[in-house]
Amino acid sequence: MDNRNKINILIGITGSIAAYKSVDLVRLFKKTGYNVQVVMTKSALDFITPLTLQAISGSKVHHHLLDSDAELAMGHIELAKWADIIIVAPCSAETISRLSHGRADDLLGAIILASKAEKFIAPAMNINMWSNEITQQNIDNLSSIGFKFIGPGKGDQACGDNGYGRMSEPDEIFETIILALKKPLMGKKILITAGPTREQIDPVRFISNNSSGKMGFAMAEAASKSGADVLLLTGPVSLVCSKEIKRIDVKTGDQMFEESLKLMKDADIFIGCAAVADFKPDILNTHKIKKTSKNYLNIRFKKNIDIITSLSKEFPNKIFMGFCAETEKVEEHAKAKLISKGLDFIVANDVSKNDIGFDSDYNEVSVFYSQSQKYFQKSSKSHLAIKLINLLGQNTQSIH
Repeated sequence: MDNRNKINILIGITGSIAAYKSVDLVRLFKKTGYNVQVVMTKSALDFITPLTLQAISGSKVHHHLLDSDAELAMGHIELAKWADIIIVAPCSAETISRLSHGRADDLLGAIILASKAEKFIAPAMNINMWSNEITQQNIDNLSSIGFKFIGPGKGDQACGDNGYGRMSEPDEIFETIILALKKPLMGKKILITAGPTREQIDPVRFISNNSSGKMGFAMAEAASKSGADVLLLTGPVSLVCSKEIKRIDVKTGDQMFEESLKLMKDADIFIGCAAVADFKPDILNTHKIKKTSKNYLNIRFKKNIDIITSLSKEFPNKIFMGFCAETEKVEEHAKAKLISKGLDFIVANDVSKNDIGFDSDYNEVSVFYSQSQKYFQKSSKSHLAIKLINLLGQNTQSIH
C-alpha cells in the first residue's frame, strides 16, 4: 500500500550558498505527493527568500521560534510532532555544531530537539571546515545518536576550493530518503565485500590492486538505509562506516573467502564489490627476498579461489550480486560472468576511463540480470549505490 500521502517531510534550510538547491528538493517531494513544510534559519534568509519556498511547497515557511499564529505560540512543538522525517539540507558547519550540543535557541534546533522523527543531514561547507577535527567530532556525536548523513560530495566550491563539502545533489538526497522510507530490504541480512586484498610475497612485500573500497562502502551504507542488517567484509582501506554496519577487516583473498563462507550461512544476499587478487604467490617466502646481481626476479603465482563463484555454488538458493571491472568488451564479458559465476546480478564498469572507477568518487555502470539490463549514467558512488540497492530491492522477490 502506498502511504506517501500520509508522510510528512520537514525540510530545514540553513545559511549556505547551497540553499538554492533546496528549492529542487522541495519540488521533488511535492511532485511525488508528500506533505512538505519548510523551516529556515536566520542565516538561510540571506541566501533565499521564504516566498520562493512557500510557492513551491504550498505551505507557510517557518523561521520564528515563537510563532504567534501557532497554538499557544508553540510552533516548534507542533512541527516536531507533525514531522515523520526531518531533512536539514543544506546543513552548515554552524548548524551541525549547534545540533551536536543540543542548542534549541532557534526554531530548527528546537524542532529537532523535540522531535522523534528520523533525521537526515546533508552537509554543505568549505573543504577545510568539513575536514576540521571539531566538525568531525560533532558528526560522530550526531551519528552515534541516530542522525544519518547524506554526503557531502566532492567538487568545485563557491570559495574556489575543490574537495569534499559540496551538498549532495537534490535527486540523491530525495532517492536516499525514499529508500529509507520504503525500506525494501527490511529484515534481510546482506554480506558485502569491499576493497582490495593483499597477497604476501615475503614479510615486507605484497601484490594488490588499485581498489579504494569506496563502491563497497557506499553499497553498505545504502543497504543499511534500506532496512537491511549489513555485514561489511573489507580488505585494507582507510575508510570508515556507520556504526549500524558490522565491519570485519581481512587482508588476503583466503581470509576473505573463509569469513564469507562462515557469514553466508546466515545471510540472504551477497554483494561482491571487493577486488580480490586473481593470483597469489605459490610460495610465501618466510624471509625478505634479497636483492642480487640478477636483473630479473621470477615468482611463480597460482590462482586465488573465486569467492563469489564458490559461494553461489555452496548456497544456490541465495541472491548474489557481483561487480566486474573491465577494460574492453564490457557487456560481452559481463554477460559471460553472470552465467559462469552463477549470479543473479552483475554490475559492470569500464575502468579504462580515467574519470570513473578505481579511486574515483564517481562511476557509471551497466547492470545485467535475468533477461534485463539497466544503464546508470555517471554519478557519485553514493548516489549510484542508492540506485543499485533500489534495483535489488525491486527484484529480490522475483528471484529464486
